[in-house]
Amino acid sequence: MHKIMFSAGEVSGDMHGANLAEALKKIEPDIKLVGFGGNKMEKAGVRLIANMAQYSVMGFYEVLVNLRKMIKLRDKLGRFMEKERPDILVLIDYPDFNWRLAPIAKKLNIPVFSYIPPSAWAWRRSRAKKVAVLADKIASIFPFEIDVYKENGADIEFVGNPLIETVKPSLKPENINEYFSLDNGENNILLLPGSRKQEIKAIFPVMLQAAELFQKRHPLTKFHLVIAQGIEEEQLKKIASRYTLNIAYHKDHLYDLMYGCDMAFATSGTVVLEAGLMELPTIVLYRMSFLTYCIAKVAVNIKYFSLPNILAQKQVMPELLQYKVTPANIVIHAEKILQNGGENIKKELRKIKMNLGRPGVSRRVAELIIKTADKNKLMNGNKT
Repeated sequence: MHKIMFSAGEVSGDMHGANLAEALKKIEPDIKLVGFGGNKMEKAGVRLIANMAQYSVMGFYEVLVNLRKMIKLRDKLGRFMEKERPDILVLIDYPDFNWRLAPIAKKLNIPVFSYIPPSAWAWRRSRAKKVAVLADKIASIFPFEIDVYKENGADIEFVGNPLIETVKPSLKPENINEYFSLDNGENNILLLPGSRKQEIKAIFPVMLQAAELFQKRHPLTKFHLVIAQGIEEEQLKKIASRYTLNIAYHKDHLYDLMYGCDMAFATSGTVVLEAGLMELPTIVLYRMSFLTYCIAKVAVNIKYFSLPNILAQKQVMPELLQYKVTPANIVIHAEKILQNGGENIKKELRKIKMNLGRPGVSRRVAELIIKTADKNKLMNGNKT
C-alpha cells in the first residue's frame, strides 16, 4: 500500500489534486493520501495536514510579507515527512512554496514528483536546472515547457492538460438559458475577479467600474458572477454595492455560465484558460504590486501573459496589464467583441484546444506517481 503526500496551495491546485486523488484511489483503493491542500482534496479523500485557505499568496512582495507564516508551514510539513515517511511527495504548482519544501524531501530520500512545474519557460530559466536536480519526475501540462527542462537534464513528459476533461457544461446546452434566466436579447457578461483577496482588491473595483460604464452604453446587459472557492460572497457584494449594476450571483455551474454568456472580464489565471476551452471571448486583466511589477518587467521574457495567448503565440484574448487596466480600455475591447460576437476569437480558441492533449490526464499522472514511488523503493532495496 502506498502513502502519497501532496502539496497544493491554490484553488486550481486543489482541483487538480482532487482529480489525482480520485484517480489514485481507482488504481489502489486502500491507498493513503495526505498533505497540504484545500476542501476539494479533502472531499476526495486526502487527509489534510494544513488547509490552503490560509496560505494562498503570490508575487514577490506578498510572499515576503507572509514569509514567517510560510516558513512555519514548510517546517510543519517537513516534520510530518520525517515522521510519516510518505512514498513520494507530489508538488502541484504553487512554486514559491513548493520548491522550498522539495529539498527537505530529498534529504529524507523521499522522491519528488512535480505536477505543473514552475514556468521556467517564461522567466527565471535558471529554475529549470534547480527543479531538474530536485524532481525525480515532472509531468507537464503544456507542450511549450518541455524543451527548457530537457535542456537542463529533467525527466519530464507532456501528459496533456487536465482541463480538457473537466471543463465542460454540466447542464444540457438547451437548458442553460432557462436555468440562468439568460435572455438572447441581452448582453450576458461573466465577471471573474479571481480567487485571491489581493486580486479582488486590485482588480474587482475597476472591473465593476467598466461594467457600470458598459451598462450605461448598453442598457440591455446583465452581469454574472460565480463566487470562487475561499472568497466570501458578502465581501464581493459589499464592493459591488457601490455601483449601479445588474449582477446575478452564483455559487456553482461556472462552465455552464461560460457556455451561456457572450463574453467575460477576467483576472488572469487558470480561469482564463477554462474560458478559452469553453470558447468564451474574454478580456484578460492583471495588476500586481509595484515591486512585483518592476521585478517581473526585468525578469519575464514573454510577449503575452494569459495562457490562451501564450499557447497561440499571438493575441487571441485582449490583454490589459497594470496601468492599462482602466474602465475605458475594458469597454473598448468589450464593444469590439460585440461587433461580431467574438467569432474570430472563438475560431482561434478552437485551434488552441486541439493542442492540449487527449482525455485521461489524471489517470496517466496517477500511474506516473506510483511508478516513480516504486522506482525509488526498488533503487533503495525496499519492498512495496
